[in-house]
Amino acid sequence: MTLISRSPQRPGDVVTKETATTPETVAAAAVRARAAAREWWSQTAQTRAAALGTAARGTAGVAAELEDIIVREVGKPRAEARGEVARARSIVDYYAQVTLLRTGDVLPPSGPGLLYTERRPHGVAGLITPWNFPAAIPLWKSLPALAAGNAVLLKPATPAMACARLLESVLRSALPDDLFQLLPGGRNTATAIIDAADVVSFTGSTAVGRQVAARASARGIPVQAEMGGQNAAIVLPDAPVERTAEVLVGAAMGYAGQKCTATSRIIVVGDPEPLTEALLAAVQRLTVGDPSELSTVVGPVIDDTAVAAVRDAAQRVQDSGGEALAKWEVPAEGSFAAPVLVRGVPAEHPVNQEETFGPIVSVLTAASAEEAVRIANGVSQGLVTSVHGRDLGPLLTVAGSLDTGMIKINAPTTGVDFHAPFGGEKESSAGPREQGVSATDFYSSVRTITLAPPPAAG
Repeated sequence: MTLISRSPQRPGDVVTKETATTPETVAAAAVRARAAAREWWSQTAQTRAAALGTAARGTAGVAAELEDIIVREVGKPRAEARGEVARARSIVDYYAQVTLLRTGDVLPPSGPGLLYTERRPHGVAGLITPWNFPAAIPLWKSLPALAAGNAVLLKPATPAMACARLLESVLRSALPDDLFQLLPGGRNTATAIIDAADVVSFTGSTAVGRQVAARASARGIPVQAEMGGQNAAIVLPDAPVERTAEVLVGAAMGYAGQKCTATSRIIVVGDPEPLTEALLAAVQRLTVGDPSELSTVVGPVIDDTAVAAVRDAAQRVQDSGGEALAKWEVPAEGSFAAPVLVRGVPAEHPVNQEETFGPIVSVLTAASAEEAVRIANGVSQGLVTSVHGRDLGPLLTVAGSLDTGMIKINAPTTGVDFHAPFGGEKESSAGPREQGVSATDFYSSVRTITLAPPPAAG
């Protein structure tokens, strides 16, 4: 099967073509990877850190090329693509150093001798990644897996294959043969990777993530699945209107809302009109168009199916008696969806319960902070929530009542620190957190070792 990646802003621009990896090829790649992993783990930590340091320098060397490919292949606006490349470089630098952290603890033994723990790699890490962060997510999965001593089999999303190939060229030039292997493909390839790997990490939709987690769990291997988010922003009455509106529109509409951390619901405590007017004005000021321009905030969505999803969501709001306020001036060519601000439908409406993954955000009203928390928590997912206001007491009270894995106070739902744990609650995540030292813990397991003194001679 031939896989084709097209530029969403110019569908006639075929960025790359690949042949899908067959299950038989995946199985053979896993055998080679397992042998490479054993050799990799036998090296000193300093040797592994040096190799990853070489990869970091290689990533810096292709920064401009990687930025251009991200813009072209997935339509990410240049300013955000530049930020993602900077983050990618930081991720590789960080894990080169994490390789040198302690791998265990010394504990008090119950008798003479030594009692200690040691973290050891699982072996082969099977990684399945999405298209919306085509550099950052493959690296924030691959690098901790490598730092922990594993080999990597990476299946990127089809719309991000060219980005993945560039990352592969950097990593393979810095690492031993077969330690990092790129395996493009579809469902059959992903299934084969899950069946061959010793540990699996997935980022994508909730429906697919559940299947990945179930299949890996049935094999008894560690699995991590980062899935969707229907993220809320709670706006308290003392929040500064204009500044808050700018933050929320950026979090909802940046990169056309194609982030699992994008704000999907804005819950206003008290009178919603001043903030709604400010939100609409901020939406109207957005620059929609060519993602190669630094001024562009909203580029294309990934394909025409995504365009239809945004328009369908707005239409369902109108069919239910709500309003869809939109800026419809979008380029004629390409998969562009106009930013949409909707209001007038209840918290139970599908637009407030189901992730659209596009530039659409709903405004809801709550009579109290307690009601706002109930609305925010009243979805099946629990990735990130933001809270906005001036008085620290109410801000902390609301934050302490939220059931999301990440909580932002006076900050957008989007944007995460690469060295901090990342993940959600409920249907947003399965398994341990990603990023930071937590990630290397996931890609390794603990051995407890007892060393008793040798028997006395005689």
